[in-house]
Amino acid sequence: MTELDKRFEQAQADAKQLPQRPDNDMMLKLYSYFKQGTEGDVSGEKPGFFDFVGVAKYEAWEKRKGMPAEEAKQKYIELVDSLEG
Repeated sequence: MTELDKRFEQAQADAKQLPQRPDNDMMLKLYSYFKQGTEGDVSGEKPGFFDFVGVAKYEAWEKRKGMPAEEAKQKYIELVDSLEG
């Protein structure tokens, strides 16, 4: 396991212990960096129109298309660090 992977795992644990829940936009950023870092480019069909949460998540992840996994993990770590204060 690389140093980046260790820091990424720690950031995941830290994200669950944040003093307050981030707003929806920040949650979508976290989600999109996490998915890009762990699964790569968005895959599967876009959720249906009435699945508002599913569509928002899909579109947030889709914005990261082409971003290398290492960069996505680093951005996730940085975002969690900024939320911790």
